[in-house]
Amino acid sequence: GMRFFLQYAGCFFAFFSTGFLIASTWTDCWMVNADDSLEVSTKCRGLWWECVTNVFDGIQTCDEYDSIFAEHPVKLVLTRAMMITADILAGFGFLFLVLGLDCVKFLPDEPLIKLRICLVSGVTLLIAGLPGITGSVWYAVDVYVERSSLVFHNVFLGIQYKFGWSCWLGMAGSLGCFLSGALLTCCMYLFRETSSGRLHSTYSLRKGYSSAGTIVTNAHLPSSQTATAKMYAVDTRV
Repeated sequence: GMRFFLQYAGCFFAFFSTGFLIASTWTDCWMVNADDSLEVSTKCRGLWWECVTNVFDGIQTCDEYDSIFAEHPVKLVLTRAMMITADILAGFGFLFLVLGLDCVKFLPDEPLIKLRICLVSGVTLLIAGLPGITGSVWYAVDVYVERSSLVFHNVFLGIQYKFGWSCWLGMAGSLGCFLSGALLTCCMYLFRETSSGRLHSTYSLRKGYSSAGTIVTNAHLPSSQTATAKMYAVDTRV
């Protein structure tokens, strides 16, 4: 029962973590204006475009950034690369995990292979959390440092930003990947020896039954052949 609980808990966290990472990468609110109380519109910047939403009528206008081959800030380029890497790894980790669940009819007679699939999924999710948490935290820290430096030097450029909910989604998805990966790897190591022992016991039991059946069968055979049987055997060979 504990193994099933760990698998399903890991699947739950992996599903939502993958969704959070993908939503974080492709939404437009990594940076949001900090002085929204003085503004009539909310300005959000994402990794791919910038949107302005009017606070009165809710009309939103978005402007895409230049081509990916154009010159962009290092913060933007590296965050894009790390978040896309995290999305791909988390997606593969979740797919592997689905195949490794005991309720999925994939290799039903190979429990050890399914446990190894869960281990691969857990390791993949752990690796996926690294670029995700690095990109989102680094982006947030960079925004905070930029804002703090402007405030410290009394520089006001008309609008100042703080990190928004897309950045928070990236952090939450990355932490969820770490948690899911930890559950799955623990599940593998806790129950690998138990499953191996059960398989070995089953094999030994089957072997014992086979040996016992052979002994019983041999016990029913006569110790010596009768004269008629010997004559029949000789005639058959001839």
